[in-house]
Amino acid sequence: MITAAAVELRAGSRLLLDGATFRVAPGDRIGLVGRNGAGKTTLTKTLAGVTQPAAGTVTRSGEVGYLPQDPRTGDLHMTARDRVLSARGLDTIVRDLRAAEHSMAVETGEKQERAMRRYGRLDAEFTAAGGYAAESEAAQIAAALGLEERHLDQEIGTLSGGQRRRVELTRILFSGAETLLLDEPTNHLDADSVAWLRDHLKGYRGGLVVISHDVDLLGVVVNKVFHLDANRGELDQYNLGWKAYLQQRETDERRRKRERANAEKKAGALMAQADKMRAKATKTVAAQNMARRAERLLEGLEADRAHDKVAKLRFPKPSPCGKTPLRASGLSRSYGSSEVFTDVDLAIDRGSRVVVLGLNGAGKTTLLRLLAGVDTPDTGQVEPGHGLKLGYYAQEHENLDVGRTVLENMKSAAPELGETEVRKVLGSFLFSGDDVLKPAGVLSGGEKTRLSLALLVVSSANVLLLDEPTNNLDPASRDEILGALSTYEGAVVLVTHDEGAVDALEPERILLLPDGVEDLFNADYRELVTLA
Repeated sequence: MITAAAVELRAGSRLLLDGATFRVAPGDRIGLVGRNGAGKTTLTKTLAGVTQPAAGTVTRSGEVGYLPQDPRTGDLHMTARDRVLSARGLDTIVRDLRAAEHSMAVETGEKQERAMRRYGRLDAEFTAAGGYAAESEAAQIAAALGLEERHLDQEIGTLSGGQRRRVELTRILFSGAETLLLDEPTNHLDADSVAWLRDHLKGYRGGLVVISHDVDLLGVVVNKVFHLDANRGELDQYNLGWKAYLQQRETDERRRKRERANAEKKAGALMAQADKMRAKATKTVAAQNMARRAERLLEGLEADRAHDKVAKLRFPKPSPCGKTPLRASGLSRSYGSSEVFTDVDLAIDRGSRVVVLGLNGAGKTTLLRLLAGVDTPDTGQVEPGHGLKLGYYAQEHENLDVGRTVLENMKSAAPELGETEVRKVLGSFLFSGDDVLKPAGVLSGGEKTRLSLALLVVSSANVLLLDEPTNNLDPASRDEILGALSTYEGAVVLVTHDEGAVDALEPERILLLPDGVEDLFNADYRELVTLA
């Protein structure tokens, strides 16, 4: 259980949350909602103990499992299986068992006998800890989240960003934690994995706080909703499921508007009468009393809910370029002994629109990293054409320098712009005042998304490489991206699980990985988007 008392959260000098008190008890499945930048990620970090509140207290009893938006593991040489098993402290026993097995195979005589005795002790310890059943359970969860057996035997550092995130989600669900804090858990999951996760969380008996823009997941899972109001810095708590919450919010908004309209009408009439009475000296006091009564009518009314601000996004006017600004031939990539794809060819003509499809782990992100020049192919080459200017949106936000501020990142991307112009662009992406001085490393996933998109806007790129650009965004911000995609005049290579993004792009071609097959886009391929 988690108990928060009078919690205050700040981002620099900006107040995110003022004096919130609540509990997360067993059986509570809470949907934490609010616009991007409202402080949802900051609140979950505070509940997890990763950061401390500016004021107030958070107390935790029992184990807490926390999935951040951008999970990072310290040891990239650890296998995915060991990472998952570490949630129950079983990874060290497994590693010792492997070492004993190796010694039994290569040693002779007394050393081999010692290895055999050690193996027997470790095996008994592993069995007593429920290790074999636990391994099976971990493998089942991993499979349900789209991780194959071969992925579990790979080192973390050889996995894609989406695969690493699924490893972390597997680890947390396997941990048996009494309270789960999940920040956008459906990111990078295919449709089957999302459906499994919804069912799993619906039956979870511990406490749960989930941040998600997947309204279907919220509709199925949550039985309470906490709305973090970015305009008032308050946490509105509803003991309602998702659909009932939406209805209640609409009802509350209509009531507020009705009450304010009635009060303003009465206050207006009183003020008009007071103005008439002021003309007569004998009625001055009565006029003042009437005016004060009008003011009291308006005091204490709940303000109309301010509309959440949305980043205004238009992709750049592309720089002039040749007929084929980007070409790749014979690309292949492997991680260790694991082959991702081989012999992939791709030509991106001026203004062309291509969607890259493939199952999780097929190499979609890897291909974009090769095209962007972030990674080097094992074979083949990427050939820039005349006038090529690339804009790369990375799903893990590797394009951001996390040690530099928001403002410094933007100045690096557009050195030709003055600070006033840079701040104006940042302001359109909802970074204003002291927000531009925050290090990129402390931004929420949604804020990193907005900053990455802002870098694209000033890039004048004529080829955009977009890797899951709608992840971490609220519906209004997502609509902005879709609108920008539909009007952009340059070439786009898109990786996405979002059917709406494909519809907005209106692609001409698809590239299917890992085989590297190209085809004209048709409606049949649209059905593969959420599955891929």
